[in-house]
Amino acid sequence: MIIARSPLRVSLGGGGTDLPSYYTEHGGFLIAGAIDKYVYVTVSRPFIEGIFLKYSQIESVASVSEVKHNIIREALGMLNLITPQIEIITLADIPAGTGLGSSGSFTTALLKALYMHRRNLLLPETLAEMACHIEMDLLKEPVGKQDQYIAAYGGLTCFTFDNNGGVKAEPLKVSFETIHDLEDRLLLFFTGFSRKSGTILRDQNTRSQQNDQSMLENLHYIKELGFRSREALESGALDRFGAIMHEHWQHKKKRTLGMSNGKIDDWYEIAMKNGAVGGKLVGAGGGGFLMFLAEDSVKLRHAMLREGLQEVRFRFDFEGTKILV
Repeated sequence: MIIARSPLRVSLGGGGTDLPSYYTEHGGFLIAGAIDKYVYVTVSRPFIEGIFLKYSQIESVASVSEVKHNIIREALGMLNLITPQIEIITLADIPAGTGLGSSGSFTTALLKALYMHRRNLLLPETLAEMACHIEMDLLKEPVGKQDQYIAAYGGLTCFTFDNNGGVKAEPLKVSFETIHDLEDRLLLFFTGFSRKSGTILRDQNTRSQQNDQSMLENLHYIKELGFRSREALESGALDRFGAIMHEHWQHKKKRTLGMSNGKIDDWYEIAMKNGAVGGKLVGAGGGGFLMFLAEDSVKLRHAMLREGLQEVRFRFDFEGTKILV
């Protein structure tokens, strides 16, 4: 049995510039942080022939083409199995549709487990590109490269997306003190709204391809905020980073309809009056988690608790996708 684990992630600046509809023309840049909340995939060889899958559904089929789960079907197809005899089970600390990049984390964990089961080693860059190939090229999902890359690499990482599709990964140059302060002051609260990112990202994708000036100007500005976020974090200026988060959210809300709603806006305002320096919705938008940088963590926690929001406490993960067993 092989057990693989991939971290979920939070975006720290520049999110949205990792879609090919943007970076192939303008180049992209973002900062992401892997967190200690995970997707797990186990792969084993059952006693009898067949493909046995256990996720939110249960599948038992004879051939790869019969598999209903899109990502598992494409990943198995890459292995060229002649006589399939495999069992795959998936688990997650936090459900999909919450803005923490679970699809990219699942795909990297699945590929890592499948290839290790066949005694093949996948390095982070290769793993991330294979995951992107499945989601973006084979399944034509309107997603970017952030989730697959931060899951594969882990850590607090800066990603530069070249016009030709190449990706450069480099660690954010922050002190241990800044990392610990960031972990203490960044708070995640679940809004209770789950959503699929495809609708929002498809709108961004289409408008970017059509050279919609308001969309492109918004993404240009978000990319610049990503560079400013890196400068603030690397200099340890967390309050300045919090103010940039607030600025980011004000511009992100203008990007597309459905990015926020009245309830989320109310919670954000309450947070800003109760100890938050700045914040935003993590992920494509429309639901999932609100993340705040707190000046007064206790006051902010109490305010969000009164509103009925559940906090998920986290630390950063610096291992990326790995084999546990």
